[in-house]
Amino acid sequence: MLFTVVAIDKENSLPLRLATREAHFDYAKKTNVIKLGGPFLDAKGDMAGSLIIFEAENIEAAKAWHANDPYVKAGLFARSEVRPWKSTFNLINANF
Repeated sequence: MLFTVVAIDKENSLPLRLATREAHFDYAKKTNVIKLGGPFLDAKGDMAGSLIIFEAENIEAAKAWHANDPYVKAGLFARSEVRPWKSTFNLINANF
């Protein structure tokens, strides 16, 4: 099942994001569940949040995966939410 994480960074937290980024990427590679992900950008073009689409068995597993992300453990986010998600349009691999 697919889930999304929508997360918004705390104000002035770019240094924390950059300091934690390698650990976040290592976690992503180790768990190998992310289908698509990347940062939201602020008005200056700096990273200021995250959107991640990933696979998990159920909502509890999805929330546990998110809770173990080094970004979460470092306290990067002002708020974040994990929600079930269904792909309807996929223009990257469009088949219609």
